Amino acid sequence: MTSGWTGRVLEIDLFKQTHRVIEPDKALYEKFVGGKGMAGHYLSEHATVSWDDPQMPVLMFTGPLVGTNAPTSGRMTVVSRSPQTGTVADASVGGAFGTKLKKSGYDGIIIRGRAGKWTGVEIDNTKVRFTDASQLTRLPLPLAYKKLNYHGSTAMIGPAAERGVIFASLMVDRHFAAARGGIGLCFANKRLKYVSVNGTKEVAVANKSALKRAREDILRLVAASQILMGEHGIAALGTPALYDLVHTRRMMPTDNFKETFFEHAPKLNADSLRRTYSPQKVGCTGCHILCKKKSSNAMHLPEYETLAHFTALLKNTDLNAAVQANTLCNDFGMDTISVAGTLAAHSEITGEDITGERIVELIRNIGEMVGIGAKLAQGSARYAAEAGYPQASMSVKNLELPAYDPRGAYGMSLAYAVSTRGGCHLRAYPIGHEILRKPVATDRFSFDGKARIIKISEDNNALVDSLTACKFVFFASSFEEYAAAFTAITGVSMTATDLSLIGERIYYQDKLLNARWGFDAKDDDLPARFFNEPGTNGPGFNVPAIDRDAFLNARDKYYKIRGVDANGVPTRKTAQRLGLPWID
Repeated sequence: MTSGWTGRVLEIDLFKQTHRVIEPDKALYEKFVGGKGMAGHYLSEHATVSWDDPQMPVLMFTGPLVGTNAPTSGRMTVVSRSPQTGTVADASVGGAFGTKLKKSGYDGIIIRGRAGKWTGVEIDNTKVRFTDASQLTRLPLPLAYKKLNYHGSTAMIGPAAERGVIFASLMVDRHFAAARGGIGLCFANKRLKYVSVNGTKEVAVANKSALKRAREDILRLVAASQILMGEHGIAALGTPALYDLVHTRRMMPTDNFKETFFEHAPKLNADSLRRTYSPQKVGCTGCHILCKKKSSNAMHLPEYETLAHFTALLKNTDLNAAVQANTLCNDFGMDTISVAGTLAAHSEITGEDITGERIVELIRNIGEMVGIGAKLAQGSARYAAEAGYPQASMSVKNLELPAYDPRGAYGMSLAYAVSTRGGCHLRAYPIGHEILRKPVATDRFSFDGKARIIKISEDNNALVDSLTACKFVFFASSFEEYAAAFTAITGVSMTATDLSLIGERIYYQDKLLNARWGFDAKDDDLPARFFNEPGTNGPGFNVPAIDRDAFLNARDKYYKIRGVDANGVPTRKTAQRLGLPWID
């Protein structure tokens, strides 16, 4: 195999400190593409294993676009079973790791076993070595990276994962987070502190002139996109460009989702970040959009969800505290959305005002597992249940909801509920059509058509995370352009329709795994607050509570379109149609 894929996967046994190369059949690549798809295939072999069993793998996979000049192709996907939710855990993450891994000669890494002590894995092209990483433990990530001083790319957990924080993240090249679901704790369970990789090989492309044409098509579409490249778009302002849009539509989660409007938001938005911190553009390898921002003194600034949750969700008006909170979460290695959501639940339960420096203090307590931080470190669902107030956890499948109130976007409410990894905005992203009005505007206060839109979006995003590319670029381009890039790189002819079908297969693979772990319709639901309490009304429109019957009807439609039964469980018929194994 010489084009797009290397045809080689590195399998590591941490207990034995051994490694070997496996060579998957080309048919497997064509069936699952790479990234999320290939990782899910190898995860499926361990469907009966607990998340903390030493044989539960952690998988790090690139896709066929990685290492080429296809736009936004510098990502990888990390997959295991989530300690936080019990569902499939996967995260697409940027930085240089995916590119370096591909150029080292591997499409992915399968990590099994548990080391006897804190261990690092270093990959230099095809050479692999195990290191004693105990000297890096308990250090804030900036110090650990500095002490390691590795010249390739590094994925590392912080002290939060080492101490058992359930929403611990994996940080790539210090500033890029594989955050949701506790991927960092999966590393810590294996006593794996870091994986570093450096590769120098060229990734072969089947048809360079065809790739050049596909690349030019994608770049033209991106350049014409106001959402991506406009004066107030994501390239200019980063993802906080969404802050004002969500605020003015009265769907900004405020005071632990008790309200949907934060009156101080105009002083805490992307423009406020720009005026206060004079940000510079940074981004992932292979990306020209450069959506991440750092201050003039090299401090990385929060993304939209982080900014919104450390301001409105906590009713905090201190912008600097929100920026410090983001930095501290990254230094400890923790998911900012889950941290903020857990603090908001704590505030509602106790009545404590958690703003300003108190936010920073509590984050430090969580990361160090001291005082109340040790309880908060188990996430909002477990914490609220132990406190006798489970309704304070704004989560789905124990994963805290991000910064889009579902009462203001009904497609988003359905997407949260049925997501295979819990309260997530990245399985489907109906904000695209409900708020950004792309590709086609829909009525955000209606469930009409949303079931089919969510299903298609889930399939498409599963494919994007398998290629692997950035979801933002699809605000402008489509599978038509990326099918051309895929075909040019791999030499395997694929249409947009072919890719969509593969995406459906990959997403259904997750549904099969979750069903074997006991998930069904009872888990595909929202917190009661959204059905019982309205949002914050404003001039010209109301934000009512979601009609539960309409929600359940939309969920039933989604189940039919998705090809699962009335209880949300996959069927043999659909699995066989998609070429997936069925286990009774």
